Order: sequence, then structure tokens, then C-alpha cells
Amino acid sequence: MDPPCHAVVLSIDEKSQIQALDRTQPGLPLKPGKCGTMTHDYKRNGTTTLFAALNTLDGTVVGRCMPKHTHKEFIKFLNAVERAVPVGKVIHAIVDNYATHKHPKVLEWLADHPRWVFHFTPTSASWINAVEGFFSIITRRRIRRGVFKSVADLQDAITRYIREHNKASKPFVWTKPADTILAKIARLPAPSE
Repeated sequence: MDPPCHAVVLSIDEKSQIQALDRTQPGLPLKPGKCGTMTHDYKRNGTTTLFAALNTLDGTVVGRCMPKHTHKEFIKFLNAVERAVPVGKVIHAIVDNYATHKHPKVLEWLADHPRWVFHFTPTSASWINAVEGFFSIITRRRIRRGVFKSVADLQDAITRYIREHNKASKPFVWTKPADTILAKIARLPAPSE
């Protein structure tokens, strides 16, 4: 909410198991008076994982598709982000409590990269991480109704979408004041054990 000067704040997470689905028939688009259509049957052509870092200041995204979402892929992604952020900037990364983000090899990587600071969202509150909004948008606008003959087709579509998004990016803005959101959370029943 109030980043230090000369710092970059990135919202980082992964969207795993994105399926490359090939529909048996092409869907029909939305028309006046007609709903868009999509067949219920499809052929699965594999999956990919999208790692993404959303810059909270300008809304740009660094994204990479990888076959899995282990600590090894996460470190590869962190290296890509490291190269994308200008030298001299401190990187504050907002991440959830997923075990991969706290893996000993990731912690070792962080120790070797002192300009990085991880901030973990509370357990079961990853929805407050702004990159989740980006995942929702790319799912609705590009992935859900897409037809992908292969994982490579899916990955190309994701990469193109990120490129287009970055050309006209805007920062994510909460539509409700923090007090309203926190009051609503406080009214929720306590989780049962």
C-alpha cells in the first residue's frame, strides 16, 4: 500500500493445471439475443502452469509458462523476474503460503539475492494478492473459451495475451475501502476444525 522509494512491488503466484482443451466443434460467438455456445465435450491435450508477477504500480505482468509448479520452476521464474526488474531497485514480492514459495532452495535463492523481500499473505487469503485478479481476467478473456490443439498453442495464446495486456496495462485498484473489506471479513464465521 505504501512501498518504499526506489522499490518495485510485485504480486507473484502461479496458475497451475491450465488445460489445453480442443473442442469437438467450434463455439459460436455471443450475438444479440443469442448466448455464446461451447460444446460440452473436448479432447485434453495436456496442461501448463503460468507463473506471473504483476507490478502493482503500473499493472504490467512478467509471465512464464512451465510444465510443472515445483520449487525448481519457481526459481527459474524468479530469475526471469530478476532480469526484468532494473538494477538498483529493491523487489518486494507478495506471495501466498504455498509450500513451494518457502522451499529451502527458494530460501537459499533469496539469501543470494538480497534485493528481494518476500511478504506472505495470510493462510487462506491468497485472494488479496492482486495477481489473482489478473488470473481471473486471462481465464475469462483468453483461456476458458479457447480451443488449443496442443500445449504449445495454449502457451502461445497466454504469451500473446500478456504482451497485449502490457501494452495497455493499468494498476489494479480496489473498489472498496480497506475498512469495508476488513469489516466484511470480521463478520465471517470462524473456520471449523
